[in-house]
Amino acid sequence: MSNGDDEPADDTADEETSDVPDTTVTAEDLQDRLDEAEAELEAAETEAALDGVEERLDSVESDLEALPEPDEDDEEAEDPAEAIESRLSDLRDDLEAQRGPYAEDVVGVLEDARTTLTDSEWTDDGEEDALAAVETFLAEVADYLDRDVDVGDDLSVAADAVGSVAGAVSEAGLDADADEDTIADLLSAAETLESDLESAEVWSDLTVQEQLDAKGFYDILTNENRKDFPPEWNAAKLHAKAGNLDLVLYAFDKLGSDFMEEYFLDIFYHLGSDAEPAFEKMHELAQKRNKGPIKVLGKIGDDRACETLHEFIEGDGDPALQKVTLRALGAIGSPESVQPVANRLAADSDEVRSVAARTLGLLGDTRAVEPLADILETDDSDEVRASAAWALRQIGTENALAEAAKYTDDRAYLVQSEAEKAAGA
Repeated sequence: MSNGDDEPADDTADEETSDVPDTTVTAEDLQDRLDEAEAELEAAETEAALDGVEERLDSVESDLEALPEPDEDDEEAEDPAEAIESRLSDLRDDLEAQRGPYAEDVVGVLEDARTTLTDSEWTDDGEEDALAAVETFLAEVADYLDRDVDVGDDLSVAADAVGSVAGAVSEAGLDADADEDTIADLLSAAETLESDLESAEVWSDLTVQEQLDAKGFYDILTNENRKDFPPEWNAAKLHAKAGNLDLVLYAFDKLGSDFMEEYFLDIFYHLGSDAEPAFEKMHELAQKRNKGPIKVLGKIGDDRACETLHEFIEGDGDPALQKVTLRALGAIGSPESVQPVANRLAADSDEVRSVAARTLGLLGDTRAVEPLADILETDDSDEVRASAAWALRQIGTENALAEAAKYTDDRAYLVQSEAEKAAGA
């Protein structure tokens, strides 16, 4: 029972709720929208139409996030988003394939071709083929460009010519819709040039032996002078004797194996100062603390190596490396080496101290007299003391000889012998 003040029931809220459209995203709806996008893509003939397709695909991708997740409790439930995502990806690929071509595509291919021309290490045959490819390309694009470009007879001019064409295409203002055929023809010619350049022979296409043969490395071998095996060592020695160090170094770089390196280092070592063209390569290898190149640097005698070699004798590291390096520094003979070498008179190794003393003798600097005299007086090793006496004799000043001559009655024969030579000098 109600009193007179009761209002009739209000059904307005229910009516308003029933009028609100359902905005729930469904897989079926998204698939329908992809069907529409696919149809638009098939019919699209302009970039603007393709842009519209892309906007539709973006919209589908955005709404995909609102798609309800499958029931977690149902292990057999499929996720409809996976199929939609796969189809969306395929349509985007089809969209990109249908776009263009664009003038910038042509420019990109030509810029890459220009770099290939300038940066590749061509063989003689490869260079001819590369030049021919550029000439063919220029003939094909002549109708599309309002300029004449001459390839010339060398690769640098050919590269500039390709760059000029790229610049002309960039400046032409070609439209992907209005100039579609022109752009397609230019791109085809550019891609043909790219393919032809890739087919042209570069040195890396050849085996090492073929590269050496192409450089004429083996031409020096005759039936009369074929003595040593392997033939690369034989040819390298003959080229070194003839002064063709550029070919020897080229072969050295190409052959590369430890086995061949030993042969070539022996060649450079026996060339002495004549191996100076090999300095940069030897210095590079020496920085890996490779003893062979360090020996060669000593024979070359270039004091540019000293700063690097000084680092190798610091501290009490590898005694064998220190001895090789000390001897190389003695052979080079730089005054800058006196103090670093003198520091090794305090080395833990008797052998290193002995070689350091002899190196000071080879350097012949009077600054070494005092430290050598101290070693001669105090070192526990007679061999080291004898080396110090020998070094003082090599320095040969009156003071140096007097220091060595003090030990004519020394307990050690080696020291006594050096002292007697100093006294009789």
